[in-house]
Amino acid sequence: MAETPAFQKKHYPLPAYNFRVTVNGVTESFAEVSGIVLECETVTYRHGLSFWEGETLTRYAYPKYIPVSLKKGTVAGSGFFYDWIKARSAVRPMEISLCDGNGQPMVVWRIARAVPVKLEVPTFDAGASQVAIEKLDLMVSGISVERF
Repeated sequence: MAETPAFQKKHYPLPAYNFRVTVNGVTESFAEVSGIVLECETVTYRHGLSFWEGETLTRYAYPKYIPVSLKKGTVAGSGFFYDWIKARSAVRPMEISLCDGNGQPMVVWRIARAVPVKLEVPTFDAGASQVAIEKLDLMVSGISVERF
């Protein structure tokens, strides 16, 4: 028996190729986004009552900056990556939306702070017929997830 579109929408995984990236309120096209991880830094320390409560205490509530990479095809007249990294310490908010077949966001990863740290230019190879891809490495923090 075939499932209804509503059942499929609720229970089937979303395809990873249908995504949209918004940086500082402006939607940009990217070929790839990688490295989004929700992670907290741990701190383990000894304290004055270690004989009573145990040897060490571990705390997990420290958000951590993590590396994220954005890859985009190089287009004449568009300097999005260069303009962002040129504006030194330009912290910007980001959103990565995973969309359904109609382009409606189904899962949105919101990043409160994104700072560019490295711009990698395309590989130039006269023997290849590949598209020129730029890569921007970011350090991001303040990730939250919203599901629709």
